[in-house]
Amino acid sequence: MDGIEIPREIADAQGVPEDLDANVIGPYEFPSPSRRRTSGLTFVAGAVLAALGAALGLPAGLYLVAGLLLIIGSFHFSSAWKLNTTAEEALAAAGREVSFPVGHASAAVTFVGWRARPVWHVLVYSADDPPVTRGLVRVDAITATVLGDPYEEAVTG
Repeated sequence: MDGIEIPREIADAQGVPEDLDANVIGPYEFPSPSRRRTSGLTFVAGAVLAALGAALGLPAGLYLVAGLLLIIGSFHFSSAWKLNTTAEEALAAAGREVSFPVGHASAAVTFVGWRARPVWHVLVYSADDPPVTRGLVRVDAITATVLGDPYEEAVTG
């Protein structure tokens, strides 16, 4: 299953508001960066219209506008990665990398580099109650490989 799921009994016991309760609105799934292709197509279409307008006698500066729109559209196409790794897969990969049994964990997508490559940053806590160790694991959202060594530290205070 993709997305975040809160068991019904825990959601009721904790008083989770309906707008945050996955049992009411359904599980959340992070949108894929591949949606940037749609924006890229929009910029390319704008570039074509600007160039066509310049060719039909509108100010020649529209050629500059067309060039800028093509550059922006190209960036959108080059950064339209397909998100091949779900949050659950990133959590599982992180759990295999740390040196302690995992209890609570969360994952967030960040983007790295000029092409905005997606990377899951997974925060994991030990299964102890209360947790005594926490760690941060970076997982490539395209290949599901762990990037670098996981960071681990004792929980204090």
